[in-house]
Amino acid sequence: MTNPYAEWFEQLRSEYGEQLRAMPLPDGLPEHLRTLINQHDEDAIQFMIKLAWQFGAQVGYAAGSRQGDTPAANIPNTPRVQA
Repeated sequence: MTNPYAEWFEQLRSEYGEQLRAMPLPDGLPEHLRTLINQHDEDAIQFMIKLAWQFGAQVGYAAGSRQGDTPAANIPNTPRVQA
């Protein structure tokens, strides 16, 4: 049986991986994540992912709400990641 989320994630990684690899993370975050992985702290890693997911959903909702107030000509035509 396949995991639809895993397939979606791999599709996003193939489409946006190069762009995101070039995006810097805040100082100390990669080291902290590496520590959590080495300590097998799955709860903390899932918490980080949930926060990121929640923040992304809030930003997406806010952008979508504002879009109705913005003329379509002013909205840049850029690829979007949709969950």
